[in-house]
Amino acid sequence: MQRKGSAQQALQTPRAAGLAGVVFALLLTATIVLVRLGMPEGADAVTAQGFTDSARRGALQTALALVPFADIFFLWFMGTIRAHVGAVEDRFLATVLLGSGLVFTATLFGAAAAAGAVLSVAHPAGTAPAPASWDFGRHFAYTMMTGYAMRMAAVFVSVVSMIGHRLGVLPRRLTALGFLTALTLLFVSSNVPWSELVFPGWSLVLSVHILLASGRPRVLPAPRA
Repeated sequence: MQRKGSAQQALQTPRAAGLAGVVFALLLTATIVLVRLGMPEGADAVTAQGFTDSARRGALQTALALVPFADIFFLWFMGTIRAHVGAVEDRFLATVLLGSGLVFTATLFGAAAAAGAVLSVAHPAGTAPAPASWDFGRHFAYTMMTGYAMRMAAVFVSVVSMIGHRLGVLPRRLTALGFLTALTLLFVSSNVPWSELVFPGWSLVLSVHILLASGRPRVLPAPRA
């Protein structure tokens, strides 16, 4: 009886944990949107004087409050993926998967810290920060997010797609979507605003697939070459 209960719990755990990926995707999407609205760049960039707008500051403060929770749920999401694909005999891919996920988490925290520095820069309440401080903080935050965090996300997505393809645990359409997402994050995200949203989009699709797959008996296909 106890053995049966343990087996049932092992089947239920990935399905419940799969919700972490959905929550992560929603939190990261909200974070990116709020940062883009509160601290835009490019043609829509506001000047230091325009940052006194309470709506922009409120959007950025909300985004910074969401980042720790997004990172926490990403760690659960990463565990869900590892549970779904099972044991990975290729230590190289397993190490890159874990390493890229952890570095993504660290760089996302770094981007949030840089954006937080823009809010807390020394200046009287209700006045604009110094232009030099504003420009440095804004560019540093976006460099961390689009230049580093999203490139680590590209490595993470590509490794997950490669493992899913080789072990046959992900459908071909999902692996193709993963490689396309990785290419977008690797070469486009630092130049095209809002393109980083493809990462939470991919995470949401993968999480839904894991939730659906964990709800039915799992038959592992033969690994692909």
